[in-house]
Amino acid sequence: MTLRTLVVDDERLARDRLRAFLRGIPEVEVIGEAADGPEAVRLIEQERPDLVFLDIQMPGMDGFGVLRSCAHRPEVIFATAYDNYAIKAFEVQAADYLLKPISRDRLGEAVRRIRGRHERQAAKPDLGAVLKALEQRERRYAGQLPVQKGRQILVLPTDDVFWFEVEYRLVYAHTASERFMTNFTLKDLEERLDPEVFFRAHKSRLVNLHHVKAIVPWFGGRFKLVMRNPAGAEVELSRAQARILRRRMHW
Repeated sequence: MTLRTLVVDDERLARDRLRAFLRGIPEVEVIGEAADGPEAVRLIEQERPDLVFLDIQMPGMDGFGVLRSCAHRPEVIFATAYDNYAIKAFEVQAADYLLKPISRDRLGEAVRRIRGRHERQAAKPDLGAVLKALEQRERRYAGQLPVQKGRQILVLPTDDVFWFEVEYRLVYAHTASERFMTNFTLKDLEERLDPEVFFRAHKSRLVNLHHVKAIVPWFGGRFKLVMRNPAGAEVELSRAQARILRRRMHW
């Protein structure tokens, strides 16, 4: 039995990594990929895949919104950087829940579980086994990151970073008085850093909430985050992320 499979993730490198792993599994045929929620809905309805690897946080529509919008219900394996969606994932009867960075062995285990479900024609996922695996996995977040200063590679404590910002496709780390170039994407950083501390304030900015001094209104219903550095730098907060931060911080 071949599982016709769709890969959904807004980060191209994540899609490429997943496809490379799946090429080594004979029973999987990757029939397409999507970079956002609406595109995923279109492909699921059009191609009617057996299996979908689905990211959760995506532009336009999150992974749960994708499932709510589809009439066709394939097997779903969530692939995400965050473990706090696990219970919600199984409420929509996901077959598995993979935490990034995904290993080749863990991916193979997930596919074997799907094959087993099909062979046994099981009606429900093995929720207990997957939750146990999640509990046994210890999540560690980076305490320091390599950054560039001229020809030097410096090791920068993440506590010293006030915010990360994309500029001309490069990501810079801003400290109290300097900025340093990194070799990461914002998506990479979100996966490496504690989500309780670093918040995606805007599609091009990731902010250390410990260094936010104030939240001030801006035009068009948007806000700015005033940082605690000597210059009192202001970082734009998008309308969508302002709603999320408002619920999180109760302001």
